[in-house]
Amino acid sequence: MGRIRQMIKVDGRECWTMFDTGARNTYVVPAVAAILVTSKMSHPIRTALGGGVKETNRRAILEAEVEGHFISTHAMVIDQIGDDEDGKSIEVLFGALAMQQWGIRPIPDEEKLDLSHYPEEFVEF
Repeated sequence: MGRIRQMIKVDGRECWTMFDTGARNTYVVPAVAAILVTSKMSHPIRTALGGGVKETNRRAILEAEVEGHFISTHAMVIDQIGDDEDGKSIEVLFGALAMQQWGIRPIPDEEKLDLSHYPEEFVEF
């Protein structure tokens, strides 16, 4: 499992983000969701995260800049993601599905991201 922590830009706002291959989905806190396009889901979704079960019925379209690269993905809005190992509050949890979609690979030993597989264009068959 790989985890990398760093800032990303969401609508010009710096957001403390954890890129976590152990999380399938992407999550944002309400402060970040406030600057995103959000909508209500028809059914609530429950997820085990940070040692507890959290429930949400809101989703957002996360458009952000990761090391100068544009990304857009779906995110679930939850009240609190939790704190990282240093006690800093995580605002965005960037999950494995979004990392796969955008060619982002964590390099835990170097505490950085590999964006060499970032797609300049999508080829669909």
